[in-house]
Amino acid sequence: MVKNLVSKKGFISFFSSLFAILVGLIVGLIILLISNPSHAFKGFFTILIGGLSDMKNIGQVLYYATPLIMTGLSVGFGKKTGLFNIGASGQFIIGAFAAVFIGIKITNLPGYIHLPLCLIAAMVFGAIWGFVPGILKAKANVNEVISCIMMNYIGMYLVNFLVKEYIFDSLKNQSQRIADTATLPQFGLDKIFNTGNSASSVTIGIFLCILIAILLYILLNKTTFGFELKACGLNKYASQYAGINENRNIVLSMMISGALAGIGGAFLYLAGTGKGIEVVDVLAPEGFQGIPVALLGMNNPIGIIFSGLLISYLKVGGFMMQLHNFSPEVIDIIIAIIIYFSAFSLLVKLFLTKKFSSDDKDIYNKNSLKKKEVKQ
Repeated sequence: MVKNLVSKKGFISFFSSLFAILVGLIVGLIILLISNPSHAFKGFFTILIGGLSDMKNIGQVLYYATPLIMTGLSVGFGKKTGLFNIGASGQFIIGAFAAVFIGIKITNLPGYIHLPLCLIAAMVFGAIWGFVPGILKAKANVNEVISCIMMNYIGMYLVNFLVKEYIFDSLKNQSQRIADTATLPQFGLDKIFNTGNSASSVTIGIFLCILIAILLYILLNKTTFGFELKACGLNKYASQYAGINENRNIVLSMMISGALAGIGGAFLYLAGTGKGIEVVDVLAPEGFQGIPVALLGMNNPIGIIFSGLLISYLKVGGFMMQLHNFSPEVIDIIIAIIIYFSAFSLLVKLFLTKKFSSDDKDIYNKNSLKKKEVKQ
């Protein structure tokens, strides 16, 4: 019975995410029909197949998915431990700055030392940015959503100031170019994912993301530390009764979440595309896009890999919408709708879980009665 319930819960989670995606796409089609009826179906078809139209676009899907998976893991890890890490945007940009700063200022190191140093710096500074809301939650019971939002804006303005002061390229209004030794290698991926003379920007970051997701899955499901973190998220009072240090786990959970987002920032800006940290008063969108990625992945590290790829796939298709006289922002509307129905799908999941649970109870009770009748 328990095994059946677990498998059914997995099916329900999958169905809930699929429901959100399908409804989001249907509503998106309706918006396209309203805005430009003559090109609506062509535009919708572009969304569906744009990411697979050629090898370069497939590579771009992997490239855009890399930071989304990391911020999705950041949000999802926090949720698994009972915390809503809405501060991934601040942690992302702080980690990105640390990696870019070392990538620019330190130029006398070989690549096998320089690149890992950049990634470690991103992880450490992201963790520090997660530590602040974690310690406030643990020691003063400050709601992590409020403190994370505060840290997002502090991080954004602090990075703008530091970029202008130390690593500013005034011609491009962004940070200077990083050294080649700090660039994530492609290991031939640019040769595989290219069309004509145009290569994609995918790097080994995508493989590192997948490896990190697998390690997180093992941590959460196969270790005592992971069990303690999830126990605190499920019921802090029962955890306290069992002797688990709740405050320590809250702080560690936020620090790990911050480290994941920080590494995501490093993966984006160390890709060697010439992209730098822009000095603009806008929060890093990758941090907020990690929320729907985590929701669609049901906060499961493995599920987040696929949901990150899906959101990235839709974004690549959205970029190609301009071929049919649509604004590329249309895809942001569709993704926003998917986010909305991701929340709504939780109600569907709750309803189906209750239904299946009651059915299992009825079957169990009937089987028990039959056994009693046989014995009599």
